[in-house]
Amino acid sequence: MSTVAGRAPELRELLISRIKDVPDYPKPGVMFKDITPLLADAEAFSALTGALAELCVRHRADKVVGLEARGFILAAPVAVRAGLGFVPVRKAGKLPGATLGQSYELEYGTAEIEIHADALTPGDRVLVIDDVLATGGTAEASLQLIRRAGGEVAGLAVLLELGFLQGRGRLEAELKNAPLEALITI
Repeated sequence: MSTVAGRAPELRELLISRIKDVPDYPKPGVMFKDITPLLADAEAFSALTGALAELCVRHRADKVVGLEARGFILAAPVAVRAGLGFVPVRKAGKLPGATLGQSYELEYGTAEIEIHADALTPGDRVLVIDDVLATGGTAEASLQLIRRAGGEVAGLAVLLELGFLQGRGRLEAELKNAPLEALITI
């Protein structure tokens, strides 16, 4: 498993101390990991943004893709801090103009995400950022979409990986040896 190793213990403790457990949300039996307290803490949010920006440099990214919706909150400041462009991947029907779409399977049905058709130029190295890796469906579709748009996947970075849901395993083939970086794994 790949992590930001240099200051991993201190960074992990800072970040995890600002993530609030919310029991039975959005349904009974689920322990929701609320990152809004982390975002409200300038020190923790800055440390998170810095760690993710370091990954952009390490993996030689040209652009940062954020996944709707909390991925936007993390990826946009990371892109600014790393001096890179930010590209949103949104739910279908939310972007104006020409788009490329990618469908993916949900537990009950399907969903679709989109990117602007001209958001990436051929060969752009893209670091995908999201808040949580759960089952990996949205991340998998985003990797497929980035490649269809002409980009090269430099890696996938998440604040929190829910290891017990095995999303990492689902993504192995689609990552094609690009790294998956999780700052915290539970």
